[in-house]
Amino acid sequence: MKILILGGTGRVGSHIVGHALRDGHQVTVLARTPGKVQINDERLTVTQGDVLDQEAIASAMQGMDVVISALNTDGGTTLSESMPLIIKAMQTEGISRIITIGTAGILQSRVTPDVLRYRSSESKRKTTRAAEEHEKVYHLLKESTLDWTIVCPTYLPDGERLGNYRTETDFLPEGGSKISVPDTAEFAYGLIKSREYTKKRVGIAY
Repeated sequence: MKILILGGTGRVGSHIVGHALRDGHQVTVLARTPGKVQINDERLTVTQGDVLDQEAIASAMQGMDVVISALNTDGGTTLSESMPLIIKAMQTEGISRIITIGTAGILQSRVTPDVLRYRSSESKRKTTRAAEEHEKVYHLLKESTLDWTIVCPTYLPDGERLGNYRTETDFLPEGGSKISVPDTAEFAYGLIKSREYTKKRVGIAY
């Protein structure tokens, strides 16, 4: 399988790159700073480019089977500005499957189910800026024709891979308070072989 990984130099993305290469896939990483990719593998192609550059995105998409985005909010509007470009490039190239890393803030609140967690009393966050960016991406994907899944981790320490966690559609598993980076990456990567959460948000926690 040919996989394009966006955000492949980040905490979750770098683990996803490792999983894909270990399974023998052809992996392309689009990165502003290619030198940050410390893996040397003949099946890995690192392309210099910015996710806000339509040409760079379109070029990186060519021949891909699936897209995994572990982009973070970058302290600004990178997420919401890049997603329309990503969706357009995928549709042009005929790619339907995209898995993205979101945040538990855009899941439904258990206290007020018709409200997103970050807007409810469940949220402990002092700022909602990042969650607002992720919500914009959620709506963009929901309105698209793509087969998307948004993996929504709660507190995300580096931690270790435990391989034992809970997931739930549209909600954070009850009582869940954290999930490690390696376990989040493992679950998200595994979705390339699963259609269980197509066109859904999925909460993940221990």
